This record gives sequence, structure tokens and C-alpha cells, in this order.
Amino acid sequence: MNIEQGTVFAVLGVTLALFVWNRLRFDVVAMLALLAIAVAGLVPTEDLFAGFGHPAVITVAAVLVISQGLVNSGFVDAIAKLLGRVGRNAVLQVITLTGVVALCSAFINNVGALALLMPVAIWMSRKSGRSPSLLLMPLAFGSLLGGTITLIGTPPNIIIASYREAGTFGLVDFAPTGLAITVAGIAFIGLVGWRFTPKREDPAGDEKLFNVGDYVTELQLPEGSDYAGSTLHDLLTSGEEDKSIVVLALIRDDKSSSAPSPYQVLRAGDVLLVQADTESLQEFVDNTGLTLANVVEDDDEPGESQLPGKAGRSREDKEEEIVTGDVRLTEAVITPSSPLIGRTTNRFNLRERYGLNIVAIARQGHRLKQRLSDTRFQSGDILLVQAYESALMATLQTLGCLPLAERELTLGRQKSLWLAGSLFMGAIGLILSGVLAPPVALVGCAVAMVLVKLLDASEAYKAIDWSVIVLLAAMIPVGQALDTTGGADLIAEQILSVAEGQAGWVALAIILVGSMLLSNVVNNAAAAVLVAPIALGLSYQLDLSSDAALMGVAVGTSCAFITPIGHQSNALVMEPGGYRFGDYWRLGLPLSVVVAVVAVPVILWMWA
Repeated sequence: MNIEQGTVFAVLGVTLALFVWNRLRFDVVAMLALLAIAVAGLVPTEDLFAGFGHPAVITVAAVLVISQGLVNSGFVDAIAKLLGRVGRNAVLQVITLTGVVALCSAFINNVGALALLMPVAIWMSRKSGRSPSLLLMPLAFGSLLGGTITLIGTPPNIIIASYREAGTFGLVDFAPTGLAITVAGIAFIGLVGWRFTPKREDPAGDEKLFNVGDYVTELQLPEGSDYAGSTLHDLLTSGEEDKSIVVLALIRDDKSSSAPSPYQVLRAGDVLLVQADTESLQEFVDNTGLTLANVVEDDDEPGESQLPGKAGRSREDKEEEIVTGDVRLTEAVITPSSPLIGRTTNRFNLRERYGLNIVAIARQGHRLKQRLSDTRFQSGDILLVQAYESALMATLQTLGCLPLAERELTLGRQKSLWLAGSLFMGAIGLILSGVLAPPVALVGCAVAMVLVKLLDASEAYKAIDWSVIVLLAAMIPVGQALDTTGGADLIAEQILSVAEGQAGWVALAIILVGSMLLSNVVNNAAAAVLVAPIALGLSYQLDLSSDAALMGVAVGTSCAFITPIGHQSNALVMEPGGYRFGDYWRLGLPLSVVVAVVAVPVILWMWA
């Protein structure tokens, strides 16, 4: 081992440790690795940032934009609506859901496909009287399997294609292996595997996770109130404790206005329908001089009596009043990339900036009882939010949240299914015919979707996961340094000492399983960049074609089923499904074995 090899191994060792430690963003870790090899002189300065213009990086960005365009057109919605006819048979539900999400994930971003089908899975589970835990993990794993079918299904495929020496892999070159493991995986999950998922109790039962409010209370502005003629904002900012008060509706002259503007001018006699915990409510009444007009008790919180002489209304009446007109309630989950994480509602001024009310928060399957203003958001928290329907989806996207169980919320905007489909299929046709290279055709499709207003420019930029782009752009030169210094060949020689004399399928199995294990602890795109040159070095010295080795890496890095940190899809279903870290291996480990057993012979048959 020379100094250059020792240096690149040290950089990679620290990088992998930081990925596993998971305290720094993975894109920041990747940039630190890039800077480290730059300082060490392992990559020429002119090539240091070439990753940002690498065809694989451009292709990933284009695919993410196209995915959003297809979502906006109602492409996935049209498929999701058909799932309502599946019925209540558990096996049929699992097979249908995993099959549909796999099909969608073959052509659009797998996290996007999962996000759109999660509400459907939760709705189906609750209608069937089962916990969502039975469907959400199979749904997440199905999205990973589907991504292996095509070149554009998942970033590792795009990255691996760029390492091929005899020209890049085509759009459907991954299909034989991808289809084989997807069909086998779905069959295993649907017939056997779903029984390995934990049987968590659904806190929502066959109703909803949230019943609105510890109390939903009617407060009246009395005659002579100091706040008559003032705005709602003035009322709510009159004291520190008032930040935990959520105004769901304003009732004036027997007419209810849901989610009133913070700048609504108040009049004497106005009735505010507010949600708050008991302590905050008492402090608010004492501070503002408002009077209790009516108290509606949460049916799930027995032991408190209504105020004497005040007739409580039913929960149904209450909820109808706060979702009148275009105002909607919906449940949403905070994604790992959300700007809300670690912050409180007050930090974002959600009422004033977005017209959005956070009505309640659930964590680890239970609704939080503490004051909303004191609660710092965490990844995976489930929020019950109230907002106008026209702005709800855009606001959730800005805040890094995904809608869950629908409350009359329309997924997607149904702009033009046929237009989006035509543009996408046109790009696919140009790639398959060889007229245009995949990056050119896909970028052209993304630009066309913006021009025909399937999505606007701001949506296109938001659709791109810039953390993944930075990760890829930074790690590609790092992977090249591993190759050019001879580090990849050195690792391959060490593996060769174990695999020498063995059949080709043994070497392929080592590559595939090694890639799979690594992708369960680090980002799958980073794993693909690091393992690809090692796999190529190994294939040169064993009875194994380079194409077969690369396919093994592609499958292994795309199938991270054992941990929730292996892929964002796994992390997204953790909180809604009530899963714990140790739950994933129960289904993920046998599924990984199925994938390996099926993939190795198919890869050898196609590429050996």
C-alpha cells in the first residue's frame, strides 16, 4: 500500500464512519470527503467539481423533475383510485399495493410513488380494521424493488450505467434482473412476508389518529372587550401563553368562517372556535377577558365534565364547522429533509406566512399532550393541519411534509394526464430508438413539462432533491480517486484471496451481498459510487464479466431492506406504521435472501 492509497482509504474510512454516525447531513459529509481528497492532491483541480456536470447527476435531476410532472398530471392518482376496489383480503391488498408502487417506481422517483400511495394504504388498512403496520413496510419495500427495473428507476442504476466500459447500459437493460427480483419479491411479501411485519395497534383504530382537540372550546368576545375592533393577530399575540391557542373557526351572525385570517377584525359577540390544552385555555381566558360560550369534550378523554348549562355538540358537528368551504383538515408526516425539524411552530409563524394551523401532533403512535408552542418537531412526527385546499399541497411541499390519511384532500391537480404521458413516452421512445442519449432525452422531457405548465419553474427546482445531487457530484470524484490510486484493485486483491478458485457465481454473490449490506448503513447512491470500481477490479481477476459485476452492485445497493436508515422510503413509513428500528430485519432479511437467490442466476444468465 502506497501513501496515496493509504490516504484515500483513510478518507473513505472517516466518510463511512460519518455516514453511519448520521449526525451530519450526508451531502455535507460527501463535500468534506471531496475537499479532503482535493487537499491531498488525489484529484486534479480541474476535475474536482466535474461531478456536478456528470451525465448521471444530470439524469437524476431530470428524473426527479419528470416525476413531479407526472404526479401533478394525476398519473399516480388515476392508478391509486383503482385500489379502492381491491376489497379487504389482506393478501390481495398487499400484492396489489406492492405491485402498483413497484410499477410506478420503475418510472418515477420511488419516494414520490411511495408518498402518493401511503394515504391509500392507510385508508385501506383502517377500512379493513387492520393496523397500517401490515401494509406500509411492504409498500416501502415494493417501491425499492420497482426501482431496479429500469435505468431511471433509482439513482444507483444511473450511476452504475456510467461505469460500463462498453457504453452505458440502456433504459431496459436492467429489466430482466429487475423484473425477476420484483416479481419474486412481491410474491414472497404477498404470500408469506407480510406476516412477519409487527402487529402494532393502530392508535386510530378504524377511525382517525386524531380527534380534534383535548378541548375544542367556543370563546365569545363580550360587549366592551378591549379586543373589539382589533385583529385576530393582536388577540393571539397578547401573551406568551397564547401561542398554544389554535383558532379553527370564527362564528359571526350564525355563519362560520373556517381558518380565519390572522388579520380578521373582531367584533363584540364574535365566537371563536379554539383548540388548546386545559392550562393554555385557562391562561388565555384570564389574559384576554373572553368568556366561555361552549365546551365540546373529546370523546376519547373521559373524566372531564362539561361546564354547567352548556350543551356540547357532537364531534361530527364540530369537525364539519372547521372544514367548511375550501378549508380542509389533513394528516401529514414530517420527512427527514423538512425544515421544521428541531424547530417550533412559533419559529415559522405558520398562521401568518402560510395560513396553516397545526391542530395536533402525534409521535410514536400517540398524540402529544404538551403545548404546541413548546414542541420541537422531529422527523416522522404526524401533524393534523388545517388550511385552505388551494394552498395546502404547496404549503406541505414547502415545509417538507407528505399528506397521509385523506380528509377530503385531493392528491395531485389532475392537470393533463395524457399530455404528461405523451411527453414521457416520447422521451422513452427516443432513448430506446437510440436517437438521443438518456440525459438529453430526459432533460428535454423535463423542460417540455415546464413549458406546457405541467409544473412551473419553482416547482421544478423544488422537485430536485439537491442533497442527493450534491452527494453524487461530490462522491463521484472520490470514487474515481479510489480507482486511479489503485485502491480499488488493492481491495479486490484482498477479496480475491478469499474467492480465488471459486466459481463466478460466488464472486457475484460476494459483490451483491456486500453492496446490500453497505447500502443498509450508508446512502445507496454513495454505496454504488464506492463499490462499483471495486467490483470492476474484482471481475477482471475472476471468471466474471464486468457487466455482471456492475449489475450485482446495482441490485445490491438498491435493495436496502434491513434497516430504516438504508433508504428514505424505509424511514418515511417508520412513524405512520409505528415501527421500531429492529422491526425491519424481520421482513427485510428474508426478502434480501430471496433477492440474492433470484438475482445471481438471472444476472449470470443475462450478462456472463
